[in-house]
Amino acid sequence: MSIDERLTELGIVIPEATPPVANYASARRSGNVVYISGHIGKRDGSVVTGKVGDTIDTETAYAVARQTAIDILGSARALLGSLDDVAVVRITGYVSSAPGFNNQPAVVNGASDLVTEVFGPERGRHARSAIGVAELPLGAAVEIEAILEIV
Repeated sequence: MSIDERLTELGIVIPEATPPVANYASARRSGNVVYISGHIGKRDGSVVTGKVGDTIDTETAYAVARQTAIDILGSARALLGSLDDVAVVRITGYVSSAPGFNNQPAVVNGASDLVTEVFGPERGRHARSAIGVAELPLGAAVEIEAILEIV
């Protein structure tokens, strides 16, 4: 089954890639490795802002991280034309965290669970870091970046 067929089966629609907001590429290929720049969490085209553990709960932030992973797949597909030969090597998730919030892994699971559902455990399970930060660009609650491999 192709990845597009798998996405349809899961009811996931990959959006068109959006251009970066500054002087960088959303995705860059070097040999068989694809580096995906940090994508900030959005809902309905607007940046989801706030602090997880204060104005945003963990479940909402999980959903934002999941959507951000979908946006990352859009950038990868825009660069590569297809996701059929992609394996996820690493995800790094940044969570704008309220003081005392220490459940960043539960938030970044939104991205990890999504890519594992789409690519299966063989190509979707990956190395990962989940990092709590004081601030993210544009006040975003979540930012996710990825390293992919063409297999």
